Amino acid sequence: MPMTLWLLILIPMLAAPLSWMGQQWSRHAARWIALGALSLDFLLALVLWSQGPPGSASGHGSWLVESQTSWIPRWGISLHLGLDGLSLVLILLTAFLGIIAIIASWTDIQNRVGFFHCNVLLALGGVIGVFLAIDLILFFFFWEFMLVPIYLLIAVWGHANRRYASFKFFLFTQAGSLLLLVAMITMAFLHQQATGRPSFDYADLMGLTLTREMAWWLALAFFIAFVVKLPAPPFHTWLPDTYTEAPTGVSIILAGLLAKTGAYGLLRYTVPMFPEIMSEFAPFAMGLGAAGILYGAVLACSQTDLKRLIAYSSLSHMGFILLGAFAMTELALQGVVMQLVAHGLSTGGLFLLAGALYERFQTRDMRQMGGLWKVIPRVASMALFFACASLGLPGLANFIGEFLVLFGSYSVQPIITILASIGMVMAAIYSLGMMQRTFFGQLRETRSIPDLSNVAFGTLLLMAVLQVWLGLYPRPVLATTKPVVDALIQSASLPAQASHSVPVMPSTLFTSQANTP
Repeated sequence: MPMTLWLLILIPMLAAPLSWMGQQWSRHAARWIALGALSLDFLLALVLWSQGPPGSASGHGSWLVESQTSWIPRWGISLHLGLDGLSLVLILLTAFLGIIAIIASWTDIQNRVGFFHCNVLLALGGVIGVFLAIDLILFFFFWEFMLVPIYLLIAVWGHANRRYASFKFFLFTQAGSLLLLVAMITMAFLHQQATGRPSFDYADLMGLTLTREMAWWLALAFFIAFVVKLPAPPFHTWLPDTYTEAPTGVSIILAGLLAKTGAYGLLRYTVPMFPEIMSEFAPFAMGLGAAGILYGAVLACSQTDLKRLIAYSSLSHMGFILLGAFAMTELALQGVVMQLVAHGLSTGGLFLLAGALYERFQTRDMRQMGGLWKVIPRVASMALFFACASLGLPGLANFIGEFLVLFGSYSVQPIITILASIGMVMAAIYSLGMMQRTFFGQLRETRSIPDLSNVAFGTLLLMAVLQVWLGLYPRPVLATTKPVVDALIQSASLPAQASHSVPVMPSTLFTSQANTP
């Protein structure tokens, strides 16, 4: 069973060069290889999900599955992977949205097809590695590894300003990564001072005692590194250009998965490693989340470029994750988990539809569209559904996530939460405004326009079904991640320590029982 964790990473990575070579065999070989590899990963993740609730005493303590092999013992580095409920849900989302990205690129990418799918598989293998690695150096390796193929995907296959967007993306993410690396190495040296040996292992560093000043600097470095990837203001400026200029499939990966690695880092490392510092820092972090919600919503309302509107709406919705992660109540953290999944589905669907419209009109300017409801009813009906999902319509998954975040955050910071709730009102303005400008009003196009193919329509329909299912029955996601939520709440409720030292949360804190809601 521990080998399964490595298979989740190795399957897409080993399939990547095969996909590159597949272009020589047949026109669609690269696509089918990529699709098969991600489908196999998705099935493996489903098998792990079927084993039972994470933390249910499978002999691995806090992890559903764990694998550890010594790598560089002199420096305390090991090949240490662990799977719990949070990482399992995100790996399922990664494989699923990866499949969606391949389908979205089927007609969009026509040059260097093999190299494109090779980079997609390498990037997704890196994302899965981030969700599984619990040795900090191994985590950092995957964190950096996924950036190179993403950079190439934008720079080679993006739109007109792709080089500017790819360089900006790489510059911002590398700046955050440098902070992360310095913080990780510092913690390893501090562990050596305390115990006589360096260590980058998650459990070892959880038990490390730090001075208050050192804890503040390390917590700030971890926070900034992950918020850059989330992103949140003022570290967000790479997002609109990157999401807009990337090809459709890559936009789905960027918004649906890459941003989730930042959220995962906050929940896995920043909050539990520095609980007392983060409790003091929480009002600022929640205020930053609310600012991101309102700022993204205001800018989304003023856009005429369809993909840029979706990009700013994504920035707004990710603010709910920052808000809920630092509220540190059970409802807020459950809302964060739901928002991670729901945002991936809704934004992925919107980007897929934006790509379909661009293929048909060769423009993303909504001012040049209009009256398309009767012309392409499949595109229009799916756009209406995902617009409603994005604005948080009750009965859909986004509503569950945002409502739980707001409800759980109100008792902690009522004023900030009230301000953040305005973002839901503004979401209705820009989502319905997008529908009005694109699909209603005067018809500007007289030529015959093909509607969605059966495959594309079926893909969007499946995503819509998942939105409805999780909106009406969110228990599978909430039950799977409950042990992680309980551990995070326990870390936040640890009694305050003496001012001269700030202990990191004990490693035993993640030994959770299998209680499910």
